[in-house]
Order: sequence, then structure tokens, then C-alpha cells
Amino acid sequence: MDIFDYHAQKAAAKTMPLAERMRPRSIDEFVGQHQAVGDGSLIRHAIEADRVFSMILWGPPGCGKTTLARIIAGETRSHFVHFSAVLSGVKEIRAVIEEARNQQKMYRKRTVLFVDEIHRFNKAQQDAFLHHVESGLITLIGATTENPSFEVIAPLLSRCRVITLDQLGEEDISAIIELALHDAQRGLGAFELELHAKAREHIIRIADGDGRVALNSLEVAASLVISKKKSKSAAIADPITLKDVEAAIQQKALVYDKAGEEHYNIISALHKSLRGSDPDAALYWLARMLAAGEDPFYIARRMVRFASEDIGNADPQALGIAMNAMEAFKFLGHPEGELALAQAAIYLATAPKSNSVYTAFGQVSAVVKKTGTLPVPLHIRNAPTRLMKDLGYAKGYKYAHNYQDAVIAQTHLPDKLKGQRFYFPTERGFEKAIKNRLDRWRELMRKSKYKIP
Repeated sequence: MDIFDYHAQKAAAKTMPLAERMRPRSIDEFVGQHQAVGDGSLIRHAIEADRVFSMILWGPPGCGKTTLARIIAGETRSHFVHFSAVLSGVKEIRAVIEEARNQQKMYRKRTVLFVDEIHRFNKAQQDAFLHHVESGLITLIGATTENPSFEVIAPLLSRCRVITLDQLGEEDISAIIELALHDAQRGLGAFELELHAKAREHIIRIADGDGRVALNSLEVAASLVISKKKSKSAAIADPITLKDVEAAIQQKALVYDKAGEEHYNIISALHKSLRGSDPDAALYWLARMLAAGEDPFYIARRMVRFASEDIGNADPQALGIAMNAMEAFKFLGHPEGELALAQAAIYLATAPKSNSVYTAFGQVSAVVKKTGTLPVPLHIRNAPTRLMKDLGYAKGYKYAHNYQDAVIAQTHLPDKLKGQRFYFPTERGFEKAIKNRLDRWRELMRKSKYKIP
């Protein structure tokens, strides 16, 4: 490299975004994803043994898919080609294949082909890779935010390992911020910046597991503080405050502490709004939690619990609605998936309410704790052997389908609890039909000529 090229690259590096400058250069610098790249992992072993395989990296935005592909290529000294599925077609694929042949022939170098957003390739474009992946001419690393089972053709998927990358956790994002603040060569270390705790928390919340977003937010906030320093000719810049971060990313931090009192206050408000059949308040508290960065799956889990605890069999569909909302969010993510949570919140708030299931299970749990392991009545025990039958197992059991309405006067509780009831359905919603059915069955059993064993 001549002196002109050196200075040109150095100048370009200064204008390069912080997120690009801070990309890890080795597997040891990689933050997070310990299950995928940690000690003993498949990828780390493949790099150390120089036996890299074709793979599909599946994970949310900003979790490190592109960075990991670059590291794999660098650590194995492979020729790296970055390919965008959005901007390229079959013609460009053929050019890459030809380049891979030249690299192999002239330099004995393998080619790692990184295809960003591989799910955007159609079947014909994906087919174009097949033979060359199978022959080993190229090592394909595809990146996708979509489930590869649905978006990547089966023949190509069978030739690749699917590596699942998780959303970066709060500790991972904090570590990335820390590295950027103190790295004097690539990061902001030369400016000796301090980041206030509230400012850090806001960046982490806004990032929502995306390392790139966190670094972009930090860079803009830092530039505001650095410009103030230049205007004051201060030796050390003022700290980066929450106000600086809010100004940089144009989003105000809501008062909400995911680990503190306000967290429990607001989830309580959501739960009580649902219980009180107030869809407007339920939507408000849901929106507050999402805007403040609450884990959507925490909210979804609470709504699933609510569907059984406060609605139960008054509307048996409520549990399915809550579960489907959670799955919809898992599939769509932010922000599209938030609408599914809102739909579920409205449904739960407007559904008929009953805590009979909750009460019944609480009572029966207390009885189990008090009475211990009561024996199963002989007539409803399984009797697979002659010895068991001789001991009276299954003796006197009545097969319900042989009787009117498939109902028979027969106890199924331990003898000590015979006749005890735990579930008392209300007359609200579908539970009214359940109550009427149970009342009719009990009347049939009362009139039955068969006595309860």
C-alpha cells in the first residue's frame, strides 16, 4: 500500500459510522451469542479447525449476523464476498461464482459468500447456489430475520446448518457501549466521555437488542457533547446526559423502571384494567409499557395468565387469543407485532369474566397439600396384567359411553374425598352453559339405578 492509499483509508475511517468502526475483528472480540460462538461452540470449533461449513444465521436485526460472517472469513483467511439479496439477481450470482473459481485456481483460496437477507431471494436465485455449495466451491453464509424453514428452499437448507442468534441482552448492549466509549483508536475514547446512568439506560431501551442502533444513538449524542466542548474549549467534555440522548434520538424517556416499583405499578394497572372490563385503560397501559421498553413477551405471558385466571371458561377462546397474540409477536416483532398484543388486550378486557378455574385450582392444591398421596380408587386403576385384575384393579369400572349422555354415577376421587367439589362455574358467558350441563348430569346421576362404587 502506498502512502496515498494509507492516508485515504485513514481519512475514510474517520467518517465511517461508529457502528462500522466498532465491528469486532475476531471471535474473541464478539459480544454476546455465547451459545453460538462461545467456547466449545460449533462455529468456534469450525474456525479453529479451519473447517468452516455453509450456514444460515437466523436472528433479529443488529444481533451480529454480518459481523460474524466477516469474522469467519477473516479468521479462516478466506476470500469474502458480501452479497445483498435485495440488490442482486442471478446475473450477479454467476459473476460471484466465476470470481470464486478464479480465487480457487489462482490463489488456492476458498470463497465465503455472505448473502444478506437471503429470504428475499426467489426460488430460481436460491437454486443458483445449490451445486456450488454442494461442490464446496463456495461456503455460503446466509443471514435472515425470517424463519428459514419458510423462506429458504429445502434443498439449500439441507446443505446448510441453521445457527440461531438471539436478540442481544441489556448486558451485551451495555458492554458494546462501554467498548465504544473507551476505545481510543476506533471508538470515542480519545474524547474522554462519561455517560450518565440514565442516559445509558435510555440508549439500551431504545436499542431494543440492536447493537447497531445503540452505537448510532451513542454517536449522535456524543457529537452533541463534543461540539459543546469545542465551543467552550474545555479540556474534558461534559458528561453525556439523558437530555443529550433524548435530543439526539428525538425520543423522550418515559418514567419506567423495569426492575423497580413503577414496573409493578403499571403491570398491575394493566391487569386490573383487563379485569375491570375497561379496554381503553388496558390499551393505554399496554402502550405505556411498550413505549417504555418493557419486554413484549413479559406482557404477553401476563395476558396468557389473565386469560385463565380472570376469564377461564366464561370464554374458553380467550386463552387461545392470548397465545396467538404471543406467537404473532414472535413472528412479526416490533412494531407490527404490537397490534396483535393490542387486539388481545381488547378481547380480554371485553370478554365475560370468571375466576372459577383460579379458585378451584387454588382449593384443590390446598387439599392435595393437606391430604398427601391418597390412593387411586381400585375401579379406575389401570389393569394391564392378570395379577392386577385379581387384586381388584378396574373391577366395577363403568365405561361412560355405554350410558345415557355418556354420564354414569361413578366416583373418580379418592375415597377420602368422595363427593367433594372444587369447581363452581358462574352464570357468566360460556360458563353458564357449563353450569347447566353439570347440573343436568348430576340430576341424571342422582336418578341413576347404578350406585356410586
